[in-house]
Amino acid sequence: MPQAPKSGRAAIIGRPNVGKSTLLNALLGQKLAIATAKPGTTRSNLLGVYVQQEPPTQIAFVDTPGLHRPKNALGRALVEDAKAEFENADVVVLVTELGKGPNTERFLGGQDSDIIALLRESKTPVILVINKVDKVKDKSQLLPLMDRAMKAMPFAAIVPLSALRNDNVDALVRAIREHLQPGLAYDAETLTDKPQRFFASELIREAVLVHTRQEVPHGVAVLIERFEEDDKLTRVAATIVVSKDSHKGIVIGKGGAQLKEIGSEARKGMEELFGRKVFLELWVKVVDGWMDDPAKVQALVREPLGNR
Repeated sequence: MPQAPKSGRAAIIGRPNVGKSTLLNALLGQKLAIATAKPGTTRSNLLGVYVQQEPPTQIAFVDTPGLHRPKNALGRALVEDAKAEFENADVVVLVTELGKGPNTERFLGGQDSDIIALLRESKTPVILVINKVDKVKDKSQLLPLMDRAMKAMPFAAIVPLSALRNDNVDALVRAIREHLQPGLAYDAETLTDKPQRFFASELIREAVLVHTRQEVPHGVAVLIERFEEDDKLTRVAATIVVSKDSHKGIVIGKGGAQLKEIGSEARKGMEELFGRKVFLELWVKVVDGWMDDPAKVQALVREPLGNR
């Protein structure tokens, strides 16, 4: 007998750098969220709609910034945004990882334990995802960790998977579906609620993160100054904002070589996502200490010229 259609909203949460954005991309079967090895890459709640024909299922996954103990206005804003999202979800997907190897003493400790303390106050079903299990050769080592997890909190389900290898991701979808509402809620063509200029800014920031030193990424934001389309071409003009004069030189590089490399990589990413040619212009400017100023965080991260 055919199963009834179901739909709902699932918030993907967790501490920084556990693979939340990689998981979203794996679920959708395409790159929607930027993902790097550097903590703090995700700065906006990003919705991506997963659609399955049999059984009929729609899940609005929302990738959120990493939950952490904030040290500045930027960190506080990101944590606030993440908390607001999981409070409105039908299902919460808490993503963690094993680290370099299974360790029952450290597993779900530290920042994970802080997040679990928050989730205990919620009545929303919580599914625990143990990511990066491809690094564990003996999968039987996962069993004591799963037992430990259930003692920490009565999770609705525990799903070990590898988002990078797209391994066992379908099991997560099945576990989430158990807690969704009857009926379908989204247009069949809906993928996300973000405009193209949002993804332009994110792809530029991703290229900066990949090509610059460790101290630069946390102080980088991107403003889309112009986003225009005609029959053949999308024209994008953007400003890369950094928090220190020394960072401006790093982003530009000797003779502008670094900025050229950043622009080339971002442009290719846009052309792949938008399916058309892109002409990209980039500038770099300094806004001293913007991460410590709530008003500047609001302007540069939450609503920079309407691209969020």
